[in-house]
Formats: sequence, structure tokens, C-alpha cells
Amino acid sequence: MIQILKKILVSVWALTVVCQFGVAVSAQPATSQQPKNIIVLFSDGVTGSQWEFGRKTSQLIRQKPFVVTDVVMQRGHFGLMTNYPANSYITDSAAAASAMSTGFKVNNGAISITPDGQRPATLAQVAKAQGKRIGLITTATVYDASPAAFSVHSQSRRESENIVNQYLELQPDLLMGGGAEYFLPKGLSGGKRQDGKNIIELFASKGYQIARQPEDLNTLRGDRLLGLFANEDLDFEIDRDPKEQPNLAQMTEAALKVLTHTSPAGTGASGTSGNGFFLFVENENTDTAGHQNDVAALMRDLWAFDDAVQVALDFQKRNPDTLLIVTGDHETGGFSPTYARKTKAPASSSNEIRVGDQQIKVIANFKTSLDELANKLKVKAKQGADQATMRSYFAELVKEGLPGLVIEPELENLIFENQATDLNSSYLPGNTLGRLIARQTGFYWASSGHTNQPVVVAAIGPGSQLFQGFSDNTDFAKKLQTLLGAK
Repeated sequence: MIQILKKILVSVWALTVVCQFGVAVSAQPATSQQPKNIIVLFSDGVTGSQWEFGRKTSQLIRQKPFVVTDVVMQRGHFGLMTNYPANSYITDSAAAASAMSTGFKVNNGAISITPDGQRPATLAQVAKAQGKRIGLITTATVYDASPAAFSVHSQSRRESENIVNQYLELQPDLLMGGGAEYFLPKGLSGGKRQDGKNIIELFASKGYQIARQPEDLNTLRGDRLLGLFANEDLDFEIDRDPKEQPNLAQMTEAALKVLTHTSPAGTGASGTSGNGFFLFVENENTDTAGHQNDVAALMRDLWAFDDAVQVALDFQKRNPDTLLIVTGDHETGGFSPTYARKTKAPASSSNEIRVGDQQIKVIANFKTSLDELANKLKVKAKQGADQATMRSYFAELVKEGLPGLVIEPELENLIFENQATDLNSSYLPGNTLGRLIARQTGFYWASSGHTNQPVVVAAIGPGSQLFQGFSDNTDFAKKLQTLLGAK
């Protein structure tokens, strides 16, 4: 009887551990089946704290489930990944994405090139070699660190023109985001290329449909698409003009149409719809919001990302041979909703602010990103406005864009003196505005940079069981290489 009781207690303990950490809980049976299609949905700068924030705010404000947590994590498999680079403890996006793409650690700033100069194959290259079609989507410039690291190689993430040149050589079936400036020659429509080439025209000559406006996505007609919807990054969701830029869900839906389009023989597509595809979908704005310590922008871009995940899930329902992976590269900002004192007076129940539904609703009423507010201040200053006019204009911007927020003289002075509140505040005046919001809502941030938090990886579909447990980010690439059938 004692032995039986011991076995029961051990079983209960094991079940408790599994449920607590989500290591092996899944509605899906374990399978070694290779997926036909792989969709990597990548929210830059996001880990557990942000995912929970997305879940809570979506349920409270939108009154909608947050499918990342409520579907992918609950019904699939998930785990954690370390993300340190080759030359530091804290990673940047280039090094993290490179490790996840190639299976090798690289130095911060490098794009899929190891410290000893090797250029291991990226996941997009592996997928193309296996006859699959490939697509890259981002809310950043298409040559930004993450999409670049998942597809090409460069000594530096800053070599934008070189990265675009490699895209033309790689010929992904689909490329969408911002960054038209390095596709166009200097002097033409904001172009910055020094070689005089018009890369958009060169893509068009290779059979790509060109999309420059959201409405262009409504008339897709082929199996290749280049979509460039801004000269630089796409706007935060909170600022986005839907007439000028599509959201991430719209781009994802368009990508799935293009990648599953059956092309006539001889069109030169890199693969056929019968071989499946590899699609990388990134929301970079969640990382930028973390750098700015902008909680309202973060919230709305988490929702925008979740809407794109829903599009992918709907596709997977119709195509169950699709593996869907939700992950990121690192955490940004040390996002820390908490409780704190309202003032510097001694701590007490009457001098405490604690994040709850009321504080979330305050954030939900904000109408502008901190970056947009700061840009308007800079424009006003360039017009020669004096100090009194600037402070009056600042008050108007806060009242209109951040309703309910009270301007504190101490932080207002720091904003106009361009001074940081802390040594780890590098994005001004965004971080100072973020501190102003934190003092009145409890949405604090530990930093304006990246932190060491392990990132979450959640997967659902054939092969998803490979992503459970605790691993290094280099293992992410190795697992996907296996699922892609690479030798």
C-alpha cells in the first residue's frame, strides 16, 4: 500500500510539473511527420511578460481571445530558448535571428556570418534548396536584421544596399514590408542607392507584381510579389493609416495567396505550390515599442500580430500539413507591469498604484505612439518655436494623444533638456514619456534595451513536438532544417 501511494504521489508531482511549465501538455499526438508548409510568426522583442499582456488586454479591451496563448500555446507545444550571441551576454536582433536561422552563434550586428567567416545556409536558402517557395514579411524595412538573417548573409546589418542586392539574387517568391529607399536610386522618390540601380524595376522584370498601396493586395494575379509600403519602417499600428499601409494580417493573407498560387509551367518560380512553402512573418514594431517604453503602441501591435496569427491558423485548418510557429528573438525593455508608490512619500495603502483593469483602460484610450508625439515636437522645434510655445504645444499633444495623463514638471523639464531619467534610457524623449506613463499607471520598464530573458517558442501542427522544453536558439534552426528535409 505504501509503494502504491508513493507511485501515485510521484505521478501527481510529475503531472504538476508538466502543467506548470508546459513542457509536454498538448492536444496533439506526437508525430515525426514532416510538414509541407512552415510559417514562422516572429514578434521581435517579445517574451512571456508581453504575451501575457497581449492576452489580458485583448480579452479586456477587444473582448477577443488572444490566439497566441489561447490556441497555439494551449493546444500546441511550447518551450523556452536562450539567445546569447557569440561575443556578449545580451543579444541584438541580428545575432539572435542568425542563430535561429543557421544554427550557429554569430557576433552582434552580423547577418548569418560566423566569427570565423563561415556563411552557413539560412532557413530560406535551405527551404528553397528543398524545392519550397519562400516568403518574407516584416513591419520594418525588408532588409532589417531579422528578415535578412533568415535569408541572406552580411558582415553588418547596416549594409542595406548589399542585403537588397542579395534579395534580387535569392529571388524569394514574396517580399513585403517597408524600405523602398534602398530599392531606388538616390534622387528618385526618396531613394538612397548609390549605384543608380532601380531594384524595383529589376524585380518587376523577373515577373514580380509590385505593390505600393494596400489596395494593390486586392488584385493579386501571380506567384511572385514585391510589396514596399513605405520608404522606411511601417508605422506603429496605433499610428497606421490604413489607406497608406496594410496591417500584418493583410500582408499575411496576401502572402498565403501568392505562395499557394499554382503557376503555369516555365514562369521561373523557385518552387511549386505542390512542394509547399516557408514563410517568415515579423512584427518589428513590438521591439521598437519596447525600446521606446511605449506600452500603448506595444499593446496594439501585439493585437495586430495576433490577428496575423489567426490568419495563419485559419490557413492551417484548411491545410493541416502546415506547421505554425510563434516566437521571437529576445525581450526588449524589461517590460514590468507592477505595483509602486504614487509619490515619493512613504509607502502605504493610500500611496500605492497597482496595475489593474482601470489602468489598462487608461492605456487603451491613448491615440498616438510616443515616437509620433516626439516627432511632432521635433518638427515644431525646427520651426523656431520658443520655449513657452513648445511647452504649450507639448501640453496640447499630450491632451490629444495621451488623454488623462498629467504632465509632471520634473519629467517635463527632462524632456525639454533632452536628459535621460536613467543611464539605461537611450531613446529620448520616448523613455521619459514612458516613465511619465509608468508613474501614473504602473506599466514600468527596466530598460530601453534588450534583456537576457529566454524567449518563448510555441508551435502547432506536424513536427511541433520538437519545440517543447528548454533549448538554445541555435537548436531552432537545426529542428527546422530537419523538418525541411535537409541532410
